[in-house]
Amino acid sequence: MEKQITKGFTLIELMIVVLIIGIIAAIALPAYQGYAERARRADAKTSLLEVQLAQEKYRANNPTYTTDMTDLGYTGASNQPSKEGYYILDIPSAASAASYTLTATPTGIQTGDNCGTFTITHDSNGESYIADGNNADCWNR
Repeated sequence: MEKQITKGFTLIELMIVVLIIGIIAAIALPAYQGYAERARRADAKTSLLEVQLAQEKYRANNPTYTTDMTDLGYTGASNQPSKEGYYILDIPSAASAASYTLTATPTGIQTGDNCGTFTITHDSNGESYIADGNNADCWNR
């Protein structure tokens, strides 16, 4: 009688492959999510810089800066979505002839980001200061 040779995988071999795929996924998924959060931060940065530019244009034609986003070309007075929609833009404090503050607060999927709210403050000396939430390195990453 001839010996029958079976081809295929054993259950142990399949379990080892599944285990290896699980380990790779456990390492790769958090790294991917971190890169995605970092990429979405660009939405806050570019949106804040656009609002800052709009403030300067507005100030060139008016005696003071504004706290009303409609004056800057947005559809509502405050709490406007950023271009990609990952942040809410606002001018939270009273603007004056010499100063203003702009914020970008994370919303939706970006709320879990450890960087939190991004802020640009333009002071009476004409200098702008950038604060990047909970981590001093967030603006640069």
